[in-house]
Amino acid sequence: MEFVETTLFGAWLIDPVPTEDSRGFFARTFCVDEFAKHGLETSFVQHSMSYSVKRGTLRGMHYQRHPHCEVKLVSCRKGAVWDVIVDIRPESPTFRRWQAFELTAECRRHLYVPAGFAHGFQTLSDDVEVSYLISTPYQSGSAAGIRYNDPAFGIVWPLAVTEISEKDLQWPDFAQ
Repeated sequence: MEFVETTLFGAWLIDPVPTEDSRGFFARTFCVDEFAKHGLETSFVQHSMSYSVKRGTLRGMHYQRHPHCEVKLVSCRKGAVWDVIVDIRPESPTFRRWQAFELTAECRRHLYVPAGFAHGFQTLSDDVEVSYLISTPYQSGSAAGIRYNDPAFGIVWPLAVTEISEKDLQWPDFAQ
């Protein structure tokens, strides 16, 4: 695996390094030792997935409040997404900054999202599946979010939003 630092403190892109032969390839997507060597979370107690029907669907921006903050390891298993993370850790040198990454089934890249980040994505194709390894069990009372178009961040989305949940439209401004 190849670990690539992003511009946001503690967030990483992780690329599998395939070994190929006439059958295709084999690649590791997770290794406790390699993650630990980079100071990353190694315990993922929940594995979730989402499926989105239509191109332009937006999911996010979600996070869990303290004490249930979660680390996520995100990958796109089918289709393509514009994956966005926002650093909402007040003590972080990259506080209030966001960064986006294109994740596709073809590139097989993973995004390591540290605790204290909001996360969301927009589908770039129809029929998209996204996979998540999550470090902490979901706690509905700690679930929170940032509106996708919150002026505090100015996130640029590549497409018009075709689908979004009512809940995701109702998150309050971050400044509140």
